[in-house]
Amino acid sequence: MRKLILPAIIAVGLGSAAPAMAYDTGDQISMQAALDVATDLGVMTVSHTQFAGDEWQIEGRDRTGRWMEVDVDARTGEVRNVDRGW
Repeated sequence: MRKLILPAIIAVGLGSAAPAMAYDTGDQISMQAALDVATDLGVMTVSHTQFAGDEWQIEGRDRTGRWMEVDVDARTGEVRNVDRGW
């Protein structure tokens, strides 16, 4: 019985998790479009995404596991900045 308690708690927790809601950005690019830009630059695993007024800030790790952050212009989809952990 004890072996079933932890998996049951995890299953309930995962089942009650609400999906992330995207911001209403009007004529700006979507979060998914910004994630696509970051993925094209090498972000393989996303750990944090934030809409900061006029840009999407996407943090994650590249294929070698190094941290990186990509800032994407929210209107044009152009890359503003790329920071990589060395």
